[in-house]
Amino acid sequence: MRRFNYKAKEKSTGKLIKGNIQADNEQTAGRLLVEQGYIPQAITEEGAGNPFAKFKNRVTTKERIMFTRQLATLIGAGLPLGASLRTVAAQSQSDSMKAVGEEILAAVESGKSLHEAFSAHPDIFNGVYLALIQAGEKSGTLDLALARLADQEEKDASMMSKIKGALVYPGIILGVIIAVLAFMMVAVVPQVKSLYEDMGEVLPGLTQFLVDMTDFFGNFWWLVILILIAMIAGAIYFVKKTPTGRRIADNFKLHVPIFGGLFQKLYVSRFARTAEMMLATGVPMLDSITISIDAVNNKIVEEEYSKSLDLIRGGKSLSSSLTDLKYMLPLVPQMASIGEESGKIDEMLGRAASVYENDLDEQINNISTMIEPILMVCMAGLIGVVVGGTLLPIYSLVNSVG
Repeated sequence: MRRFNYKAKEKSTGKLIKGNIQADNEQTAGRLLVEQGYIPQAITEEGAGNPFAKFKNRVTTKERIMFTRQLATLIGAGLPLGASLRTVAAQSQSDSMKAVGEEILAAVESGKSLHEAFSAHPDIFNGVYLALIQAGEKSGTLDLALARLADQEEKDASMMSKIKGALVYPGIILGVIIAVLAFMMVAVVPQVKSLYEDMGEVLPGLTQFLVDMTDFFGNFWWLVILILIAMIAGAIYFVKKTPTGRRIADNFKLHVPIFGGLFQKLYVSRFARTAEMMLATGVPMLDSITISIDAVNNKIVEEEYSKSLDLIRGGKSLSSSLTDLKYMLPLVPQMASIGEESGKIDEMLGRAASVYENDLDEQINNISTMIEPILMVCMAGLIGVVVGGTLLPIYSLVNSVG
């Protein structure tokens, strides 16, 4: 359903009111208003004509987690599904999440299942989310399924936040390096150039290169900025919108120094944790593994893990199907084997996920320590080039004069 803003008059009083309504199209919205006793004056789709509407109306991960957690709590407390959805939508502080909640409520009240209602918003609720909702509805454990979803999304969001946070300090160091180089290029290099011109001397090759660079950036700074913006926008489009770009980016994540092992553990823990949730909620084995593979969010790893599906279809156990996979760390098939013997495969997969999540926490905390020496060496090298192109020619000029 789409969301429409409207202006209408009450038939009884003629009072002009404003509001919004969910409907499949503008004609349906008008008919619904007439049925409610209003005379429509103007109906416009929310966000129509606004190119930034999709960003304004975007539902964040935090909003989705809060929505899921509150819905799980209300259903678990025994409140009917319709009343739970109405309460959660009304309490939402986000207009976009409130609109989604109202649309889900309208779909449920029209006779659709909760899974069908959530499926109308694939850009907000992914395959893992929808599968768990469906399994929870079938097994009568919808509140537990929603609680597991909220827990998993909180863990995933926390992990990504830690990774981004660990890059803040190296980013600051890189910014300092660029600022120091820019200062020396703008403030020091032109002075050296003037000194050599006054003395009638020829600039050394390295110094002349720095002078040319300074002149270029001084005269064409706007062109440099445009090129940088175009390169960044092009790279983002290539990675986000093209299959080739996505594969290159995913492959880079797996092999980039320092971060490659970290990403591999992230994907393995995500796979194991999702499989645990699926199996614990009653989703069949093959469906659980298929959805868990999709949840990895790396095409290279997904293709490798997908090899296990044919083996499972052929009658092999999960542990043996995962054993020889590239990018699959050994603890997962080992714990799956123990789970198969004990009848607690979901619990064992959860423990394997916890081990790798703890390892990730430790590695993330050490990222700054690992990257700092590399950045310092790079900073020393770059500043050394600038110093060599500025101070050494001055010393040489002083000695020649002496």
